[in-house]
Amino acid sequence: MCSCNSKTAIQGHADSLDQILVNQVGYFPNSNKVALLRIKTEAFNVVDTATGKVVFTGKPSQLEYWELSGDSVATADFSELTTPGTYRICLNDNSICSQAFSINNSVYTNIAKASLKALYLNRSGMEITKEFGGEWAHAAGHPDTMVLVHASAATKKRPEGYKLSSPGGWYDAGDYNKYIVNSGISTYTLLLFCQMYPEYTKSLNANIPESGNAIPDVLDELLYNLRWMLTMQDPNDGGVYHKLTNLAFGGFEMPDKATEPRFVVLKSTAASLDFAATMAMASRVLAKSDVPEIVELGKECLDKAQKAYAWAKANPSIYYKNPSDVSTGAYDDSNIKDEFFWATSELALATNDFSTLSDKDLNDQAKVVQSWGSVSMLGTLSLAISENSDYKVEAQKVLVDFANQLVEKSTGSPYRVSLDIFNWGSNSDVANMGVIKMVAYQITSDKKYLNSAQTDIDYLLGRNATGYCFVTGFGGKQVMNIHHRPSGADGVAAPYPGFLSGGPNIVVLTDCPDVTRSTFPAKSFVDQECSYSTNEIAINWNAPLFFLLGAMDSMKK
Repeated sequence: MCSCNSKTAIQGHADSLDQILVNQVGYFPNSNKVALLRIKTEAFNVVDTATGKVVFTGKPSQLEYWELSGDSVATADFSELTTPGTYRICLNDNSICSQAFSINNSVYTNIAKASLKALYLNRSGMEITKEFGGEWAHAAGHPDTMVLVHASAATKKRPEGYKLSSPGGWYDAGDYNKYIVNSGISTYTLLLFCQMYPEYTKSLNANIPESGNAIPDVLDELLYNLRWMLTMQDPNDGGVYHKLTNLAFGGFEMPDKATEPRFVVLKSTAASLDFAATMAMASRVLAKSDVPEIVELGKECLDKAQKAYAWAKANPSIYYKNPSDVSTGAYDDSNIKDEFFWATSELALATNDFSTLSDKDLNDQAKVVQSWGSVSMLGTLSLAISENSDYKVEAQKVLVDFANQLVEKSTGSPYRVSLDIFNWGSNSDVANMGVIKMVAYQITSDKKYLNSAQTDIDYLLGRNATGYCFVTGFGGKQVMNIHHRPSGADGVAAPYPGFLSGGPNIVVLTDCPDVTRSTFPAKSFVDQECSYSTNEIAINWNAPLFFLLGAMDSMKK
């Protein structure tokens, strides 16, 4: 171990054993600042990396055991330190020091921008130029202007083999396919951000090709995907294709090299409802634009939302299942009560007609963190923050009660996180919990929600049982080998930046056959490309990540 008493030593040292867990990006000067220690110690020091001087000394709490990680941690609270700078937490006469972190008012600006720009880097059908993509520039792939109608989606007017154009959109995850169900929640989350943080949205420059036009970059980015979603509706009946896909997952090659035929597959009730909900929400957000073209697009979105909803009402139980010759992501869901509630809520808000909703509809929904397969909370969020909602008060009560449960879990957890079930994409659950807390904070102005959202950021950026900062390109212990085809095929050592890795879980323990993973769910993670179950990326993980980081960044002074 280094003595860490000199300026040079403090700058160069890092805790290779993850004995000190800290948000590796940093904190606002006036925010809560809590690290976790896996070592029993009487005191901890915060050391300025520039000078080597101890600037704060504190006493940690008692060690607490967490059954989900299989270890014990103590909290090290240094919230009293408010001076901007770069620091490490050190123990045992400064012989063990944490990863470095910053304290300043702009600490989340760059990572918020990167989390949004990651979606640009995952655009389908667009060349990523050096001007905007840097070393991750690549040729365009998948123009999707000659997509085939799969047998499962065939109709008289669009028979099997019919060719249609469906360009644009984001690649869904580590593969090159595009899925309506997952696009819905992802696009919605960005629309919600635009609604809640309009001034920040206007000011954010993400350095994408559209930057500098009359449309905010957040809106420009979501529109790239929303316009693709519009092409997935059959204009003849209003139904929406479930996905645009290859028949099977391809290998790790660049987009322009992946040239297998593409298909639109089966119209499903879930896809049509998710589409209807997203387009109805879009109609409200786009109506506030100063650009006439965008206002008109909003009107088109509402019209298409109503047609998709009508199709779903007429076809209430067409549940998606992969046809025998298709093996890509299914996003299958046979319980779509929540999708009906979300779509009904959004259309009620868009048309100011609440005759199709009731308090019972709202209160009967499962109170769970939003995900692609559980979307009832999305309808609740929209009702809770919309001025013209007949159900605003009741929705706010439901949302705040649930946020209180999340805060209580975080307060009682040794790791100070609300997460107590590690699903596939567990990091996205943490980010979405942060979204709920930020909405609760806007409704109530109670800082307990803001402080709890800070703990979610802390977790994602390094204060977790793996010790990784889960956002690529950031932190001292970085995720480097995400399951993402362009990152794996481009010959660049660093992965595409700004992506949220899926995170630990024990759903699949054999995706990397040569790796023995921990059976403790909070530690069961491996930074290898083969680990699609823990180290893939996805648009529905980055959307709430951007929401959480952007919302926090909007509060900088």
